This record gives sequence, C-alpha cells and structure tokens, in this order.
Amino acid sequence: MNMYTAMEPGSGWPGLTSLDSGRSVDAVFISGGGSGIGRAVARLFAQRGWFVGLGDICPAGMAETRDLLPAGSCSVHILDVRDPAQWAQALAEFSLAAGGRIALVFNNAGIAFGGPLMELSEAEIDMLIAVNFRGAVNGARAAYPHLRAAGPGSCLLNSASAASIYGAGGISIYSATKFAVRALTEALDAEWLADGIRVCSIMPGFTDTPMLDGPANAASTRQKRDAIAGSGRVLLPVEDVAQAAWDAVHGTRMHTIVGKAVKKMDLAARFAPGYMRKKARGLLAARG
Repeated sequence: MNMYTAMEPGSGWPGLTSLDSGRSVDAVFISGGGSGIGRAVARLFAQRGWFVGLGDICPAGMAETRDLLPAGSCSVHILDVRDPAQWAQALAEFSLAAGGRIALVFNNAGIAFGGPLMELSEAEIDMLIAVNFRGAVNGARAAYPHLRAAGPGSCLLNSASAASIYGAGGISIYSATKFAVRALTEALDAEWLADGIRVCSIMPGFTDTPMLDGPANAASTRQKRDAIAGSGRVLLPVEDVAQAAWDAVHGTRMHTIVGKAVKKMDLAARFAPGYMRKKARGLLAARG
C-alpha cells in the first residue's frame, strides 16, 4: 500500500547537504517516522535541506509529521517493519520519489514493554523481538541494495539504546533486543565496509516520546513514566536525540551515546563493572 506524496519521480532533490565532500545527498528514509524520535529526526533533517521518507504503521501519525515539514520535502509510506515485503516496497517507492538515490536509512521503529520477565506475556515478548530486532534486520536487508547503489558515504543508522550498554532489570527483553541491534550494527559495519556503506547507531537514554505513554505491560497498572520517575532518571528531550542522529551520520563514531547520564553509564560498564552491577540492582529496587 502506497501513500507517497512528493516531487515528480526522477526529478531529484536540489541543494542537499553532502555526507562526502562534493557529493549531493538524495534522501533519508526513517522507519517509525510517525511520532517520537522518528518525527524529531525528520523535522531536523528536512529543516537542513534533506528529502525525507516516512515509514510507519500509523497513517495518522505520518500525516501529522508531514504537516510539520516544509512543503514538498517528504514522502509517506505505510510500513510494518516486521514484513520484509513492505520494507522492499516502501524503499522502492521512496527511491522513485527521491529521484533514484537513497543515501541514508534510519532503522528507528521500535516498541517498549517493561516489567519483570515473568510478568510479560508470550505475545508481548514475541512482539518486542519481532519489531525491535527482526524489524531492524528486515530494514538492513531492504536498505542494502539502495545504499550500495548510492555509493561511498551512504549510511545505515540504527536506533539502539542505553539499554544496550548494560542489561536493565525491569526491561529485560527490551534491553536484549537493543543489545542485538548493537551487535548487528557492529557486524554490518565490518560486512559492508567494502561496499562503502557506513553503519552506526545512536544510544539514547529514556526519551520523552509517546512510547512511554501507558502501562508497562498488559498485566501492570503502573505507568511507564511513573516507573522511570521512581528510578530517578531524567527524560531526554527528543530534540537532543535528533541532533545526536545528525551527529552520528556526519561523524565517524560507530555508536553515539546520548545524554550525560548514559555516558557515565557507558564508562562504568567498561571500567567499573562491579559498580555498574550494584548500581543496576539499586535502580531496580528503587522502581519497586
């Protein structure tokens, strides 16, 4: 199913910033572009002259994002990231809308269920793995031929998380999916080097997005935001994460860590694992 609205096919997109000196960038495709981090990244990149493709399972959310962007700067595509065929169709349509070249794919779509492992239903566990990890794998596989065709300077950006630095109690399966995305990033960075494709990730902490609305899981009445507040964590502004995505694409780091607290967490996980283990246990106890 196609909803794209954009320029005339094959017309290209003028005046875009280059990933490599002297090269023009055609477009960025963003999964999960209907809200949250995806929407913020779409706004930032569009404001800086990029042509943006929005992929999401929610048409209304994408319409809201589209209305926040400069006129004619985006195309809209229905996308359930669990379906490889939908990925292939969305990127094929977006390539046509963008004039034939996709330089950046942001593997961003994700969901979050929390609570103790034994409180999660089988359906919730399966959904987390299917969307957060298999969705990222599907996105990478669909993006590869487009990025390879775009040539050196093209990039796959994955959305990992602070939860991929150290396993977080109370969000065990979510954390495991983000560890998997981190591993996928590192593996593809090596696999795709010869094709001139950069692979990198962003690792934000808890971010103020609609993904935190509602209860942690179907068996819980505790709201996600309340659980985070109870642990003493501060939510990141979504604009900070969008800027980190920009910096990741235009920088050289494989993983871009977002937020002062997350940077401290990364250092502790690497150089003081005993302290990190104690800290992680304390945070879980504080959430109650």
